[in-house]
Amino acid sequence: MLKDIFTKRIKIKDIPLAATDNIDLNNVPQHVAIIMDGNGRWAKEQGKIRTFGHSAGAQTLRSIVKIAEVVGVKVLSVYAFSTENWKRPITEVNFIMNLLSEYLTGELDELNEYNVKMRFMGDKDALPKAIQKKMDYAIKITENNTGIILNVAINYGGQDEIIRAVKNIATLVQQGKMEPKDINKDVIENNLYSRQLPPPDLLIRTGGDLRVSNFMLWQIAYAEIWTCQTYWPAFTQENFLEALESYQKRDRRYGGLNKK
Repeated sequence: MLKDIFTKRIKIKDIPLAATDNIDLNNVPQHVAIIMDGNGRWAKEQGKIRTFGHSAGAQTLRSIVKIAEVVGVKVLSVYAFSTENWKRPITEVNFIMNLLSEYLTGELDELNEYNVKMRFMGDKDALPKAIQKKMDYAIKITENNTGIILNVAINYGGQDEIIRAVKNIATLVQQGKMEPKDINKDVIENNLYSRQLPPPDLLIRTGGDLRVSNFMLWQIAYAEIWTCQTYWPAFTQENFLEALESYQKRDRRYGGLNKK
């Protein structure tokens, strides 16, 4: 079945047809979120500087977007730069900003060609103006695409997102446009960066650490979590399929009981 999808649905020569027989295409997570961790540690193991790992990680993202689209994932959210990453050395921060800018320029044509819809979440006002313009352009160019949504978190923090939502709702109450009793789950979700997106079904973290690192704190309330020791630059399409296979073996009860 997957072989038919690889050959009929899209033509991407660099996707290997391996380790796919155990994937149930009728049980693929709609939304996969990824904490892309381990760029610096991977580079160190290669005897390179940290920025080398960030460059390699950008190429990994290109590969994972493709395999996610092929198997039918609807939304792929990736943690590109957190609100805490500003604490890193200025040379590394500047490199990441330049890499983001280059990615938005160099990959946009191919992403658009493969029907990818670009989306961003985070406080973009604190980003360099040049990157803001490229983000806006990527959204505009791909807004009518109907394929996988690539949701990139830049200058994003889950706690900051919730604070922002609370402030927005408090302003509505102060203006008399809403009563406190009207505040519910839907109201909060409509004030998050991820509004109009389904919550993540699966959260993947590479690099071996076992924490969520302030990523989509509200949204991952019932996400299945899959981690691996592999650093992000070395993360392969086979690793992604392994995560999906693990997800498909889970019993998702959402706080209830197993129906079986």
